[in-house]
Amino acid sequence: MSVWLEQARSYPSGVVATPHYLATSAGLAMLAGGGNAIDAALAANLVLGVVTPYMCGVGGDLLATVWDGDVRAYRGVGRAPAGTTLAAVREESGSETMPTFGPHACTVPGAVDGWFTLLERWGTRSFGDVSAAARRYATDGFPLTRRGAWFFARNAQTFEHFGLHDFTNAYGVPTAGSWVRQPALARTLQVLADEGPDAYYRGPIGAAIAQRLQRAGGFLTSEDIAAHAGAWVEPLRASVRGAEILELPPPTQGIAALEALRIADRLDLGVDGPDRQHLLIESMKMALADRDEYLGDPAAMTVDWDALLADEWIDDRRARLDPARAQHFSPRLTPSGGTIYLNAADRDGLLVSLIQSNFFGAGCGLRVDEWGINLHNRGSAFNFDAGHPNVFGPSKMPLHTLIPGLALRGGRPWLVFGSEGGHGQAQTHLQILTRMLVDGDDPQAAITAPRFTIDPDTARVAIEDHFDPTWIEELRRRGHDLDVVPAHRHGPGIAHAIECVAGGYRAGSDPRAEGGAAGL
Repeated sequence: MSVWLEQARSYPSGVVATPHYLATSAGLAMLAGGGNAIDAALAANLVLGVVTPYMCGVGGDLLATVWDGDVRAYRGVGRAPAGTTLAAVREESGSETMPTFGPHACTVPGAVDGWFTLLERWGTRSFGDVSAAARRYATDGFPLTRRGAWFFARNAQTFEHFGLHDFTNAYGVPTAGSWVRQPALARTLQVLADEGPDAYYRGPIGAAIAQRLQRAGGFLTSEDIAAHAGAWVEPLRASVRGAEILELPPPTQGIAALEALRIADRLDLGVDGPDRQHLLIESMKMALADRDEYLGDPAAMTVDWDALLADEWIDDRRARLDPARAQHFSPRLTPSGGTIYLNAADRDGLLVSLIQSNFFGAGCGLRVDEWGINLHNRGSAFNFDAGHPNVFGPSKMPLHTLIPGLALRGGRPWLVFGSEGGHGQAQTHLQILTRMLVDGDDPQAAITAPRFTIDPDTARVAIEDHFDPTWIEELRRRGHDLDVVPAHRHGPGIAHAIECVAGGYRAGSDPRAEGGAAGL
């Protein structure tokens, strides 16, 4: 491992940043006990699967970017059933669009394989060690915050509206201050600690997942689950204002973040104000439109993703941008996000940017009760448009919103960054990096600053009300359809960043969550 941190330390020598205080505490305790950044990140992730089961967990997917002297990128994305077709899903679901919930929205979960893969390559602790805090919170329980109670209630209301009762049957509708216990989930984590990932992918847990989905009319089989394999992939790279920004390739939306950054890079962003915000919104609209048109499973794409970042393509998009008027935008990807992003850094310079998700809150609305698993709904991002790269198909990966970010300067780590927020992730990357690269903001200032989010359902722009009101009126004058929303609400996504500085790290964590960044 490359040791690059200077010995004279005026900053923390290790940092963990997560969206929940119990997860941050678990990760920091792992660092304090001699574990490294991977040990800390996995301990935090596993706690988040317990204390925010409406966001992530054992039934979701996982992606990560790691620096260990070089960049390593891991794609833990599951596939659709091998033995079914678009026609079969359309007929069984009775829908003309890809279902958001239910059995067809669940592809093979990739998180468990990802945890063990990362731990095997870099970890210094066993899965039993890194899951200890999570097992304790699952067994003994944890006190629910007001924010957590709101998420439980929102998920219950949504699933009940669609006739899906698994979530409410398991949790009820707990209120703030309630003590939430999940003994079945504790059992699952203990089995994984004792038996490893085979218990999940080729054992009783995977069999139970397949049976639950099939009882609901789905097609996923034990063989599909056993065939799962994550992959090491080459990240995409783009040079922006002296930094090299790295994002994951398709089927993630990493291209959208890089395309927007490159479009905006040669524009006169000046000081922050309505001119800059207009240009960022318009750059992002073009990148999202290209995402929706061209991205999907890499094997199904008809446009080389390198072409979407080539100078000719970026110049063409930039030339279409009207500095005075908002352009029309017709989005395609509609599901919202239920995701966690976290990052960690240690005294040896090992860095990890990790994102893990159920997608729509607690996922597809189906649950494997005997194992305490809420199944994700990443497959809801497929479409039914024949010929489109993201059309549903056997053994395909759906388009993913998950993008753990990393940035270099001079070939060395500069920033570990990312955000939850579904379609908002690429938008948050654009805005935070602009504030840091153009304005010189530190991570906390860049993350705390007001943000916009282009809404995938309405194409309206949600803009936080701590923007200058005169800026908001000027954006409206230019034709932007705006919803002014409360400052630091959940919608823009929960971001964290760790900056590598001489002597250690400095970090920022989102006030839109109930977590934080903590260092040693």
